[in-house]
Amino acid sequence: MFKTRKQLLAAAALVACLSPGAQAALAQDNHSHHDKISARLTLNNGKKWTTDDNLRQAMSRIQGALTTELPAIHSGKASAAQYHALAKKVNEQVEFMVQNCKLDKDADAMLHLVLTEIIAGADAMADQKSNKAKRHGAEKISHALENYGAYFEHPGWHEVKQAH
Repeated sequence: MFKTRKQLLAAAALVACLSPGAQAALAQDNHSHHDKISARLTLNNGKKWTTDDNLRQAMSRIQGALTTELPAIHSGKASAAQYHALAKKVNEQVEFMVQNCKLDKDADAMLHLVLTEIIAGADAMADQKSNKAKRHGAEKISHALENYGAYFEHPGWHEVKQAH
């Protein structure tokens, strides 16, 4: 799942921030797709999860980076270099979140579910050979950002259009 040394370190730091339940979910994520039991995002007793400034900043930067590349992605003209640069920007923001993790354990567990999809999308954009697979990575990130907006408090958050 995590390809680079930096991503492995970021994942390890993320696990250290997470609750035991979220750590178990990460362990499950590392099994094959057929064997894994997927956890589901839920609201916090009917309300969105609380966020902090660092999380909102990083998620806004990911959203901005993806939004900038959407015209090229939508038109099918995004180059491998553009996808790679986008993946790098996304990974930098994930690392920032990991280093500045300050959510309560339950919110952290929910955030992990969003970040897992973001990291998988960035991996696909950076590592896959076909533009179709890279585009699918961008779609994963877009979907994760949609989930983030639906489940986490972030004043002024707006959805990203899917990379279709």
